[in-house]
Parts: sequence; structure tokens; C-alpha cells
Amino acid sequence: MSTADGAAEARAAGTGRPVDERDTREVLSAEHVWAGPILSVEDERVRLSEGTEPLRRQVVRHHDAVNVVALREGEDSSQPDGAAEILMVRQYRHPVRASLWEIPAGLLDVPGEDPLVAAQRELAEETDRRASAWHALVDYYASPGFTTEGARSFLARGISVLPESERIEREAEEAEFVPTWFRFDDVVAGVLAGELHNPSTVMGVLAADRARTRGWEGLRPADAPWLRSPESL
Repeated sequence: MSTADGAAEARAAGTGRPVDERDTREVLSAEHVWAGPILSVEDERVRLSEGTEPLRRQVVRHHDAVNVVALREGEDSSQPDGAAEILMVRQYRHPVRASLWEIPAGLLDVPGEDPLVAAQRELAEETDRRASAWHALVDYYASPGFTTEGARSFLARGISVLPESERIEREAEEAEFVPTWFRFDDVVAGVLAGELHNPSTVMGVLAADRARTRGWEGLRPADAPWLRSPESL
């Protein structure tokens, strides 16, 4: 067993859970292939361990992102029984030629912006809403086999509508947004039925559903540690 393996097992032993950790291998060369406003492409040669042949890997460097599971229930819900509702928008996604129902989301493309502040900004820009209570819900990499993009899903509650003076005019695809409340259980069912496809929505909704069954116990603070990629765009 390697030293790294032993250290990882020791950390996991305290909780009985596997724990991801930072790990850096030797990069022998890196060729800058292409760059655009939200991503760049690198062609790298990496050696996994001493004495082994290097591997060639293409890496898409991309901004990290945040997204928001905005929930309301009880007296704030529009449902006759006060059932939980989730706020969503429908966005055209050109690469997959589809309009997808999604939770509010956006890139961490403002230098130095705190992820929570970014999530609050995205909720306001995309839905004309704010929230009074925020927690970190789930963290993940979008597709770690080729891109650096990491994402954090926030749980937002205590939702209220922004006054007209604080609203931002939406542009491009976002100009088509119509913020819509859906019964949360129906959205969970839609995820499990394969009717919803945006990964942030799928993971955020399922994480929120699990957290709700636990009575919201164990939620992490909004500024909880996050294993973000050290080389995002």
C-alpha cells in the first residue's frame, strides 16, 4: 500500500466513508491548444508514477460553477397542502439542441468572488429572488475525466421577491427565462423518470430530497470547505 493510500484510508476510517483528496502527478509537458472566454484546451503528458511511461491527456480548463436549489414550503407554498416547491427556469442549451428545466446556476467567472455571493447573484439575476438562509448541499466535478469544472449546489430557503429597482435585465438565452415554481416531489419524480437532464439539477434535487428526509440535519454551512480544482480557468 502506498503512503497516499494509507493516508486516505486513515482519514476514511474515522467516519467509515471514502474521502476524496488532492493528488498531483508529474506533468512532463503541456501544450496550449486553444482558448475562449469560458474554457481553454491543454494537451498534457503526465507520468502517474516513477518508472512508468507518460500518458497523453487533453484537459479542458473551465470556470467552476454554482447552482441553487431554492425551496419554499408551508405557508409560503402555493400548494393547497403546503407541500415543498422548487424554483426552476427553462433554458435553451445549444450543444445538446434542447430546452432544459434547470435550477438557477452560473459560472464563477468574477475574479475573487466568493461562491456564496456568486450563488446569491445568480439567484437574483435569473429569478428576481433572494433568500435569507443558505447551506452547502453537494459538491462535484462536472466530468473529471477531461474538464477542471467543479460545482457546488446551495440550498436556499426563506425566498422573497426582489423589488423592481434591484432586478437585472436578462439577455441572450436568459431573456427567455420565466421563473416557475414546481411541486418538489414532482421534480424528484421527474429526475428518477429520466425527464430532467441538467446535471446540476439532477444532483441538487436528489441531494435536497435526501437532506429533507433527514429533517435537514447535518447540512453544511454555506462556506464549508470545497475540493475545487486548483487549475480551473
